[in-house]
Amino acid sequence: MLGGVAVLDGETGLVAETRLNVKTTHSERLMTVIDGVLKQSDWGIEAIDAFAVAIGPGSFTGLRIGLSAAKGLSFATGKPIVTVPTLEAFAYNFPYCPWPVCLLLDARKGEVYAAIFRWEDGTFLRAAEEASLPAEVLVKSLEGPVLFAGEGAALYRSVIEGVMKERAVFASAEKMVPSPANVAALGLAKAVRGEFEDLPSAVPFYIRKSEAEVKWSKRT
Repeated sequence: MLGGVAVLDGETGLVAETRLNVKTTHSERLMTVIDGVLKQSDWGIEAIDAFAVAIGPGSFTGLRIGLSAAKGLSFATGKPIVTVPTLEAFAYNFPYCPWPVCLLLDARKGEVYAAIFRWEDGTFLRAAEEASLPAEVLVKSLEGPVLFAGEGAALYRSVIEGVMKERAVFASAEKMVPSPANVAALGLAKAVRGEFEDLPSAVPFYIRKSEAEVKWSKRT
């Protein structure tokens, strides 16, 4: 399961970052990683002015764990939280990219979570909103060249190349996963603008219903 934690200072920039790509769930490691990053930074939790969390789309379990942790830290410290769209933060792995950037996460059931961004005037703008759909359906709608990144791009690379041929460009391995530092940077910008979340009403951005919700809706 992909994840990570970063500490960012508004004046000096990135202080510390830890990334995870492990088989255990975030619930088994997240608080330990948070504690470790704070120790690396030589910061106490009281030094944090706001908590930023990737809100989705992504793994239902991972999103719930991340948001619950952010809410818990916010409640314990009295500091606010901001939420950051996961695929928007991912796009910032590729600043100044001359092509559209298509981010793909595995949505299971033969689908991907996808969004497309374009670099313009020093920022990324959405060229296509987040959606859950089969990779083949997505790529048939694209003109090229397009830069692809994410676990979904790796998983469906043969499908993408089969449709787009040389018009498909794939990110290097170290850029194929989201960066916690990007979430922190976008979260800082939102915090400066005062765009904080209401704790009780903040929920993950799933795009589609979870398996449990689908089963429940069928019963009712």
